[in-house]
Amino acid sequence: MIICKSEQELAFMREAGRIVAESHRLIAQAIEPGITTGELDRIADQYIRSQGAVPSFKGYNGFPASICASVNEQLVHGFPGKRKLIEGDIVTLDIGAEYRGYHGDSAWTYGVGSISEDAQRLLDVTEGSLYAGLALVKPDVRLFTISHAIQTYIEDAGFSVVREYVGHGIGAELHEEPQIPNYGIADRGPRLKPGMVLAIEPMVNAGDRYVRTLEDNWTVVTVDGSLCAHFEHTVAVTPDGMEIFTKLNA
Repeated sequence: MIICKSEQELAFMREAGRIVAESHRLIAQAIEPGITTGELDRIADQYIRSQGAVPSFKGYNGFPASICASVNEQLVHGFPGKRKLIEGDIVTLDIGAEYRGYHGDSAWTYGVGSISEDAQRLLDVTEGSLYAGLALVKPDVRLFTISHAIQTYIEDAGFSVVREYVGHGIGAELHEEPQIPNYGIADRGPRLKPGMVLAIEPMVNAGDRYVRTLEDNWTVVTVDGSLCAHFEHTVAVTPDGMEIFTKLNA
């Protein structure tokens, strides 16, 4: 069942989204060669808690940290720790915050120092695919029309869509219905309605689409070792379109 949120619930989620967005801004300012992923986790954790919220991921199904930090060929669910970022790395930071019982969720892939043209193009295409999907979010649109737009944007650019991991509804639970694949046939799936809140999150590989999970049972990497990227926003369907909860206004 897809839950449409009340105005009060949307207000809580809007604040959760702001906290997530501000956490990203703080982390983006801190990213430089030599910083550890554990330090980035500390920055986000402290800010989220300072805002009267708690990290959504800490302890979720046993996850040990407040953010996910995935470097280069790591797609999602990487553990922050002692790893130092180096010039040319790309790092995906997935951040969630729970405020007054409601969640916000956003991921972004950042370059560390100067990155290669190929890596920058991967980031640009993945971010572009997110906004290609978001541009279609409005009442009565069928969900997989968004999925189709994301897939087309990515594959037209020569990259691969990861199929094992998908976006999701979000609210009082971090993961709710519906599942939102980044591939699909247009004009299929449930129709969007005002009050639905969605976490839309393209995951893109520079090489083949296949991924595997490491022995820690969390970290997902590309099978061929190619670079990958992940961009995500939490958005609400409004009567005349959509509102991005995890994007800063200034």
